Amino acid sequence: MKTIFKIIAVIALNAFLIGGSLAADRGSEAEAEAMVKKAVALIKSAGTEKAYATFTEHPGGAFKDRDLYIFVYDFKGNCLAQGANPKMVGKNLVGLKDVDGNAFIQGMINVVKEKQKGWYGPYKFTNPNTTEYELKKSYCEKGEGETMVCVGAYLVK
Repeated sequence: MKTIFKIIAVIALNAFLIGGSLAADRGSEAEAEAMVKKAVALIKSAGTEKAYATFTEHPGGAFKDRDLYIFVYDFKGNCLAQGANPKMVGKNLVGLKDVDGNAFIQGMINVVKEKQKGWYGPYKFTNPNTTEYELKKSYCEKGEGETMVCVGAYLVK
């Protein structure tokens, strides 16, 4: 009987440790919010051109951490900066929908227009680290003019 309890305890400990290591590979919601605040501060101090280039062109910098990265859109849905896929910059993605039909860019714009900042989601998006569709929530704050600055956090499965 003691052997069975030891085996169960070892299995439970391993499950806990494996789950914890998977979570460590992902950025948290608190880290996403902190990164947005840091990005908004950079935009205010350095200006949009320099800040947007920093977000997009420096994948190993302060605005890319595991699966967290900055993206900036104007309220018309034009991508102004994108830390995971620079090819998106300059494209209008307001109508972009996830695999379930959620127009998530428009959803984020609506949150920022209504509240100035907040969370949108969950929606499904390709995680750049796993290349799989995963549930994600994005935290956004109003940027300069009619723009929003966002970071998404992939939800732990």
